[in-house]
Amino acid sequence: MDLTYRPRRLRRTPSLRAMVRENTLSAADFIYPMFVHEGSQDQEIGAMPGAKRWSLDSLIGEVHRAWDLGVRCIVLFPKIAEELKSEDGAECFNENGLIPKAIRRIKNELPEMTVMTDVALDPYSCDGHDGIVNEDGIVLNDETIEQLCRQAIVQAQAGADLIGPSDMMDGRVGALREALDEEGFEHVGIISYTAKYASAYYGPFREALDSAPKLDVTKLIPKDKTTYQMDPANSREAITEAQLDEQEGADILMVKPGLAYLDIICRLREESELPIAAYNVSGEYAMVKAAAEKGWIDEREVVLETLLCFKRAGADLILTYHACDAAAWLKGG
Repeated sequence: MDLTYRPRRLRRTPSLRAMVRENTLSAADFIYPMFVHEGSQDQEIGAMPGAKRWSLDSLIGEVHRAWDLGVRCIVLFPKIAEELKSEDGAECFNENGLIPKAIRRIKNELPEMTVMTDVALDPYSCDGHDGIVNEDGIVLNDETIEQLCRQAIVQAQAGADLIGPSDMMDGRVGALREALDEEGFEHVGIISYTAKYASAYYGPFREALDSAPKLDVTKLIPKDKTTYQMDPANSREAITEAQLDEQEGADILMVKPGLAYLDIICRLREESELPIAAYNVSGEYAMVKAAAEKGWIDEREVVLETLLCFKRAGADLILTYHACDAAAWLKGG
């Protein structure tokens, strides 16, 4: 054949492929989500093979392991005891609560590790929602934000580096930025869950934290989170959310879920100069684990390909439960 250009020329050898590779993956790209609880023993999470609810003692060892593998950021999610949950989620701003204690221990043991936190009420709410639910079953926006600001201040005081509002209340980024600045925490960043969709991919996560909406015959409680999380049918709306978060002072924008929303990551990358994070969520993790356990896929290859796809779509950072495994594989482990 008389062909002037043959793309396969640059695919012929491993060294040629490496020379022209457009995207690469490293452990420093990962943010490791970690579940923590008050118990003295680690707890396996049935729907998330390989993931655990860490005790405070074991948590420190796992953070050290992540650091040694090259992971430079972890994000903490609490499993709160039922007796501490309430309609207003007030336990979220307890200075001696689970997350402040965990942050202080991590910063005491490994101050170099970047600690991100989750800002929302669902782990602390007896209703299972990210905000306060009134008697008419409405998730209250402004009243919720007041609680979130108190939560963020307590987390910053404990030593958090990044605050991650995952609640999807309107105006919360601006309110959090103002509250943090007023308390002298100008240095604490906001990694906003900018485009967080009302997704079915969150099921295993809600099992891990027991944070799904609760049914209560005495009170109207929305059965899902569609009045504040985004409609999976929408993409232009994500641009609106991103523009608002930028105006309000977000430092990093996040898309959640990640794998099923690569188009949204790509659109935000085109629209914004801020760093973009993708959340490789629990359902995506669980599906890979289940298929790998069946022997239907090569877990290592699928995970590394998936994570690379986030980078190709435009993500700078990836929240993933595969973080330590992937980091070890990248090191040749």
